[in-house]
Amino acid sequence: EDNDLEDIDSLLEKIEDTNGLLPQTQSGVIADSRPLLYVEHRNLNPENELKRYFGARAVLGDQRPRQRQRQYVRSTWLTAPKNTWPRYSKTGISMQLLDTRRGVQHFTFEHHREYQQVQFKFLDAVESMDPNNIVLLLQMNPYHVDSLLQLSDVCRMQEDQEMARDLIERALYSLECTFHPVFSLTSGTCRLDYRRPENRAFFLALFKHLMFLEKRGCPRTALEFCKLILSLDPENDPLCVLLLIDFLSLRAREYTFLTRMFQEWESHRNLSQLPNFAFSVPLAYFFLSQQEERPELERSQARERAARLIQLALVMFPSILTPLLDRCSVQPDAGVASHSFFGLNAQISQPPALNQLTSLYVGRTHALWKDPAVMAWLETNVHEVLRMVDARDPLVEESEHKRKMRYQSAPRNIYRHVILSEMKEATAALPLEVTSQPVMGFDPLPPLDSIISYTRPERYLVHPSFLCWHSQPVPSIPALLQGDVRHDGEEEAGAGQDLNQGVNRLMAAMRDMLANIQFQEPPRDDNPEGDGDWD
Repeated sequence: EDNDLEDIDSLLEKIEDTNGLLPQTQSGVIADSRPLLYVEHRNLNPENELKRYFGARAVLGDQRPRQRQRQYVRSTWLTAPKNTWPRYSKTGISMQLLDTRRGVQHFTFEHHREYQQVQFKFLDAVESMDPNNIVLLLQMNPYHVDSLLQLSDVCRMQEDQEMARDLIERALYSLECTFHPVFSLTSGTCRLDYRRPENRAFFLALFKHLMFLEKRGCPRTALEFCKLILSLDPENDPLCVLLLIDFLSLRAREYTFLTRMFQEWESHRNLSQLPNFAFSVPLAYFFLSQQEERPELERSQARERAARLIQLALVMFPSILTPLLDRCSVQPDAGVASHSFFGLNAQISQPPALNQLTSLYVGRTHALWKDPAVMAWLETNVHEVLRMVDARDPLVEESEHKRKMRYQSAPRNIYRHVILSEMKEATAALPLEVTSQPVMGFDPLPPLDSIISYTRPERYLVHPSFLCWHSQPVPSIPALLQGDVRHDGEEEAGAGQDLNQGVNRLMAAMRDMLANIQFQEPPRDDNPEGDGDWD
């Protein structure tokens, strides 16, 4: 049965590969008639990628007999429902087609009245700063999307990665069940406006899901989800996945896709002005030049392009080299280490917004540069750049002028990406106006021009003094989510009760302390017995 399954999978892959793919052109670039952001259904399933690595028998094991008895009948593409999940019922979310312009369809999610009431209760639970209130809300409404997103962050903070991932998958399943009949994941022509709060949960669930997939060792599946997010709003890119898609392309060894994207988008998106594209695209060309199955002419062209682009990148962003070598545990030679162009001044003098982009790139992709062949290639081009600097090449001065004029402040979507990515190197470089405001996992840094369709009644409005509330312990989340609440005084329940009692005693003591604090009144002018100035 497993062998038959592998044969079917390989046959389907051949059929899909022959549909829409043309032979290689003379330039060596594969001519793909499909749109750049075309998404394939089979690449959204991580099991397909794992089966390519390990085989169907190792991945599926004894799952197939159980799947025949599965109660869920709805077929979904983004994630597969699990037997441990509560039975799905309509949540009060729907999707509407707003309009169609130039062959592009604009959709939006809508919250019905009953879902709005649950949303108000969720916001109350968030402002209570007690994650247990969200758990209780999910017991009554197991497919409330924002609760699933927020509780996933709580589980991840407490290193329960399995439960965190499961909650994100459940959120995706809930949203996919509400899709409009003509909404397509694969066409690349369906749009969602991030300015509408109802749409943000879908973007965020997709992003968090792809991050779990990448950590799980499924970069090809993560890349497909990244393309899906970008296709929903390629012009505005609200989660700035352009800062991530190059890394996933390199991890998945989809070098041709990355170089094609650079060729097609550079003219109108200036991708070379993003440090990640400036360095990753030449790295992709270098890897293409190392593939022995390619014709020698094509490999030679790839080597030339790689050398030209990496030199342009080093001239434009010299501050990346030293941190990158440090993360790779590589000591530069004396000529490079003593030269001021790549020295400490290159990092100190760059604008703060550029510092965030370079820190993000080095922290995320440094492992891809550790290969000895890559380091030897990089060293050759670093010395070539130093010769250009010493010869006072006009390109060096021009690039320095561009760095000073641009990158003065980062757009909000870059800040949002840095927060969601949780790269400590980039998070440390966030400006005070971002770090000083509350950031919630279900809606980080909402757009300033949001399109609000409904608002909270005044009786629900509470001052939003919540930051880092999800660091509080949440006892036995899996048991609570599955309705396995214990009432017989077992050890875990007793531990949770002791914890709550301890917190309550602490809060009572703080209230008493605040009530007993007395402030000294300043002396008044009409007090003849005042004993000096008050300061």
